[in-house]
Amino acid sequence: MKLSVIGGAGVRAPLLTLSALRRAERVGLDELCLMDIDPEKLAQIGALCQHIGEREGSPVRITTTTDAHEALDGARHIITTIRVGGEQGRVYDERIALKHGVLGQETTGPGGFAMALRSIPALLGYAELADRRSPGAWIFNFTNPAGLVAQALRDQGFARTVGICDSANHAQTETAAYLGVSPEALQAQVFGLNHLSWAKRVLHNGQDILPGLLNDDAYLAATTQHMFDPELVRHMGMYLNEYLYYFYYAEKAVESIQADELTRGEEVMQLNRKLLDRLKAIDVKRNPGDALRAYLAYERRRSATYMHYANPNGVSMEEADQAADSPIELSLEGGEGYAGVALKIVEALETGTSARTALNVPNEGALDFMRPDDVVEISCVIEQGEIRPLPVQDVPEDRQLLMRSIKLYERRAVEATLNRSREQAVYALMAHPLVLSYSLARTLVDEYLEAHAPYVGEWN
Repeated sequence: MKLSVIGGAGVRAPLLTLSALRRAERVGLDELCLMDIDPEKLAQIGALCQHIGEREGSPVRITTTTDAHEALDGARHIITTIRVGGEQGRVYDERIALKHGVLGQETTGPGGFAMALRSIPALLGYAELADRRSPGAWIFNFTNPAGLVAQALRDQGFARTVGICDSANHAQTETAAYLGVSPEALQAQVFGLNHLSWAKRVLHNGQDILPGLLNDDAYLAATTQHMFDPELVRHMGMYLNEYLYYFYYAEKAVESIQADELTRGEEVMQLNRKLLDRLKAIDVKRNPGDALRAYLAYERRRSATYMHYANPNGVSMEEADQAADSPIELSLEGGEGYAGVALKIVEALETGTSARTALNVPNEGALDFMRPDDVVEISCVIEQGEIRPLPVQDVPEDRQLLMRSIKLYERRAVEATLNRSREQAVYALMAHPLVLSYSLARTLVDEYLEAHAPYVGEWN
């Protein structure tokens, strides 16, 4: 079986490779193909991934290519993780929003909107090519904004498209870590939209243990729930996706991000440049062990300051720099991230076993207040070659209304992008609850289209 990664020179590729190799025998994987349009970056990251294959003693062929046709030929499963416009595009997304006093974040609000304008056309192109070169293949999309992109691909008839996001399953994985049990021992009931979801229940041996955990201060402190006031978490009565911080603490989020010297995009861009320069100086093929240690130090440094402004006990940039060079081993102890979500589905589909995880798929009646074709983030069962969303009932009205509001924005954003319509884009962004203003939406759309003109072209 061939698994192809579009955007295979991304800095997460080595960890994805390790996850894939450790599942290879169970799923019948014999080729992992990494495809990217950046040949220099692909050479560095690809060599690092091939070294991981050698360390693991894996018979799986790890191939690299800049040719999408070659990558997609014969692929049975495809992971898409691209960033159109590179890290500089992310910086524009953030800085333009912050200049106008609204959230500058790559997936939520105006930043996610700007990224969607670039991501959707590119991924539609890859999906159309996959339809010709690997008919019947499943596409697992991690390209942000993952839910909105999945909506666009599904709307265009690509029925084997699934949006994946590791944060959708944090209620299960974090609770399991807190209790010292396997994640498979728990079942979380997740519903919402990508980066806008809640876990209503967490079952252990058939009993809902979430109410007791939400009243446990130690649990709140040990999980991403520490980002929220305990009073808020208990009032909501659910496990909150970390990205809800941008809605429930909207003005604080903007203020904190503006106060940072660098945006997250600028910080990651610097880290990525340092990593690639270091890998080049080390020479991955001649000194693969040193290169792997450099990569692991980078990973630790990047993770250390993720959403640090929402973490009262978070480390400073300086502390993260100091800790980055301490010894660390290549492992999956910290979790498999988005790769684990995608590969869990691949394993269920290939082996015929049953699996359960939260995904971005069409609603199909699982939530009675959403349209059947609305792509939602929801707990699913994968079995007998199908992915089925699990119904969630009695969703509180405030969560229903927020979901419907964001879905209206998403549908309008897809329509605007497909029609390349500036007017429709304005009304899409105006519908987002973090914007609302017509005049602000118009300004943001004009500035984003100008900044990203090389990638989005002319709009009418």
